[in-house]
Amino acid sequence: MLHLQSRLLQDCGASDGLHAHLWKPFGLGVVSAPLHCSNHSIQLLIARVRREACPELTLTSGQLGIDDHPHVPADLFESEHIRLGKRVLSEQDSAAAHQYSRQGCPTGLRAELWALILNSTNEPEDIMHYEQLKAGVIQHDLLVDNLIYKDVKLTASNDDYYFVFEDFLYQILLCFSRDTTVLEHFNYNSATPPKSYIQGKTEEDGYAVIYPPNGVIPFHGFSMYVAPLCFLYNEPSRLYGVFREMYVRYFFRLHSISSHPSGIVSLCLQFERLLQAHLPQLFYHLREIGAQPLSIAFKWMVRAFSGYLSTDQLLLLWDRVLGFDSLEIVAVLAAAVFAFRAENLMEVTSLASAEAVLADLSTLKVMPLIQIFIFATVI
Repeated sequence: MLHLQSRLLQDCGASDGLHAHLWKPFGLGVVSAPLHCSNHSIQLLIARVRREACPELTLTSGQLGIDDHPHVPADLFESEHIRLGKRVLSEQDSAAAHQYSRQGCPTGLRAELWALILNSTNEPEDIMHYEQLKAGVIQHDLLVDNLIYKDVKLTASNDDYYFVFEDFLYQILLCFSRDTTVLEHFNYNSATPPKSYIQGKTEEDGYAVIYPPNGVIPFHGFSMYVAPLCFLYNEPSRLYGVFREMYVRYFFRLHSISSHPSGIVSLCLQFERLLQAHLPQLFYHLREIGAQPLSIAFKWMVRAFSGYLSTDQLLLLWDRVLGFDSLEIVAVLAAAVFAFRAENLMEVTSLASAEAVLADLSTLKVMPLIQIFIFATVI
């Protein structure tokens, strides 16, 4: 979506005439980079790249999450957007659905649009595959099942939005742990699937097997990748297919170390650069009191904000993830949250108080924050 890093590396040397005292190292956060640019040149550059890369998010473009507000007449944007969405679905055009999703998906069309974007089907063979996975769950217990039970109990079951989907989450995640088709994502993942050995055998005997069968060990919060999707799909097989596609395209990058623009390392770097460029005083203040911004924002990004935003706002965010085919907007939102709470954050004197200011994100509106941060920030 934004690809700020490569553009910055290419263009930051363009201002050679600036006096030496204007230049400062652009790596004061947790993620350091050997990059030196003046604050002013970085701000101008980032602003230009954003405007070129995501014109669909400009202040003059209609957006679900803003222009569907009850106080905005529906005929100004919402009615036409819904009509266009129905046309995209009738034509079953995945590329058009990608483009359409950049301005948000209407609630009534979102499930079908996401499935179209992800090329996820619910044909008889898909249903049969899901039923086979269910049979495998019944026949064999796995050690990772306990991790799944514990994670759901500690996260989704305690969430005001998702606790009603507890049984649904068990169904999907237990099947997911046994799905060997998920292993295909390791072909473009820097990680390697974990292996174990058949009891009584050794590596030399050639008895190493991938464990769990899908190659993914669930961690704390893993169930929150699935929970929001439960609002969209009431058929387990359909829900499973969409979640699997979301995981192998996007979510695995949030817990894998790589240099991919949507990888968690790149998102962390982008978040810190955005914050340093737009709010250098805030960034320096938090750093001085021992409250590195990334130490607070990391948990938001690794879950793609699931469990932190209200569900309707989270789905609007994920609309844009699918539309731009990138997780980079997650880093933009994280920086925008800090910008929104900047006045209060400038008053804090400790990490605990900074975390308290940013503890509740459930009342935030995603699209106004992103638009204001990208396009209305004074430079």
